[in-house]
Amino acid sequence: MKELVSIIMPTYNCGRFIGESISSVLAQTYTQWELIIVDDLSTDDTDAIVRCHTDKRIRYMRNERNMGAAMTRNRALQEARGRYIAFLDADDMWFPEKLEKQIAFMQKNGYAFTYHNYIEIDEHSYPLGVHVSGKKHIGKLDMMSCCWPGCLTVIYDRTKIGLIQIPNIRKNNDSAMWLQAIHKADCYLLPETLAQYRRRAGSITPTTIWRKIGWHYILFRDGIMMNPVASVFWMCMNIFGNGYKKLFYVKRYKLQKK
Repeated sequence: MKELVSIIMPTYNCGRFIGESISSVLAQTYTQWELIIVDDLSTDDTDAIVRCHTDKRIRYMRNERNMGAAMTRNRALQEARGRYIAFLDADDMWFPEKLEKQIAFMQKNGYAFTYHNYIEIDEHSYPLGVHVSGKKHIGKLDMMSCCWPGCLTVIYDRTKIGLIQIPNIRKNNDSAMWLQAIHKADCYLLPETLAQYRRRAGSITPTTIWRKIGWHYILFRDGIMMNPVASVFWMCMNIFGNGYKKLFYVKRYKLQKK
């Protein structure tokens, strides 16, 4: 019997995109899943779009108040019933064989924490000519130095990792999850491209270098409760680590003319 995969999807005002994200889950060749959508009190048409989907594997709930991405993700994780935990934000998409290939990769090798390659798309779902990969084997120091996995690529085995809950930090809350998980199991790359990450205007991802630096400090100081000196050290390590990742693992390619 196939193991249940719990797919964590926090959302806030993603009505333009969430239908495509849900459709990419419904198209999975691995069918033993539950999709847990937690709406952080969206003010757009997210509620109506989600409720149009009647598949009983979709579990939809709304926060009573706006709680932010970290607390919304925590709630979804508390609701999860599956052995395997996967993540898909409400504006990203998976390719149909993502779950099947990744679960098989984990079970064949006995891995508890994995990720894979992905490409970037724009607001209209057109490829941007960016391919993101990563190191084949990530240990504790590797993960402390750089956030290698894209959130939409991660699956971990809850029987080995346990329940992850993160502090209420506004940015980098996915990195805070991986920093918890890496203390329970190393992370391994499935070298296949199985997802599409959407770049869009209005994303909460910081856009300036100084904001990025500041949020990395907060990740270590508040996200995993390090002292200020250690937080500054690992913040600096992340500057170099992310630069290394962009140099060697983020590839740009030419697109065919439309």
